[in-house]
Amino acid sequence: MAQKTSIEDRISGALFGMFIGDALAMPVHWYYDTTALIRDYGEVTDFLQPRNPHPDSILWRSSYSPPNSKADILHEQAQYWGKKGIHYHQFLKAGENTLNLRLARELLLLLQQNGSYSAEIWLERMIEFLTTPCNHNDTYAEEYLRHFFIAYAHGRKPAQCGRDDEKHIGGYSLMLPLVMAYAQDRQYALQISLEHLALTHGGSTMNGWGGLIARALLNVIRGQTLRDAVMDAVQESNVAVDVKLLEALADYPDNTVVGKHFSSACYVEYAVPATLYLALKYAESPERGLIENTMCGGDNAGRGAVLGALLGAANGVNAWPTKWLKGLKYPPPIVQLIHK
Repeated sequence: MAQKTSIEDRISGALFGMFIGDALAMPVHWYYDTTALIRDYGEVTDFLQPRNPHPDSILWRSSYSPPNSKADILHEQAQYWGKKGIHYHQFLKAGENTLNLRLARELLLLLQQNGSYSAEIWLERMIEFLTTPCNHNDTYAEEYLRHFFIAYAHGRKPAQCGRDDEKHIGGYSLMLPLVMAYAQDRQYALQISLEHLALTHGGSTMNGWGGLIARALLNVIRGQTLRDAVMDAVQESNVAVDVKLLEALADYPDNTVVGKHFSSACYVEYAVPATLYLALKYAESPERGLIENTMCGGDNAGRGAVLGALLGAANGVNAWPTKWLKGLKYPPPIVQLIHK
């Protein structure tokens, strides 16, 4: 439990939890029909390779037309857009992460190499990573990236290319590394992580729910139980969450709570309460928590990264099965705590 582990162990547990939660959900990401999920993959308890066809894929009605080479972030994957049945992550191997977590890993590498954070340096690195062919093998790039690079290709400065109406939980995986790296200074960690989030996911909705997540994670890293951490974060935040209701919902099946009571989609007003519900229910059973999140479908990868961070911080890195720790193709670099 959190009180028995060091801050370094809690951060290590949170970092691995982020990447495990995403990688576990990756093959069944955006399955909204959970019957089809079970039919195609069974109960997902280990890293698996995705397969085509994906019955709920909407890539066939998605499009992206870069105006020039500055916006070419799909490269060889562009040919699969507009086709039916294509899995969003079709070429990823078991234990690989989606593009959001690959970007989070790039941020961790930057923090590890530089020992500090700079928004300008980060944006340069993100642009180079995504515009260089073969840096990743993911077919799907989320809306925020498409919006960012269209604006960049039209001549906007990188710091002005974010989207103010973004409200997808996947964006929070981009800020979590900063929450952890600067955890010794709670207020600065909160400030810098939300400023970083706004580079791609602006607007009051993302900021509000992001502040709640960051506060809860910081509270756990600093030694609070997960329940106390969430309760205190809710009281300090400007978003409304009924923690007692989340706890009462534990009597119902998870795929009823996440899918019917709360939508399993990516939108933060549903996805964050759903994630907190799972975090509270499985506070002492982190492995089962990530499996249940995966089996709820929808944006289980976006939820999984946040859930994994919270459960990992609460229990330490040894709470994760060895097969998961060693099965990650691109494990998270463990950064030293950074002083402001």
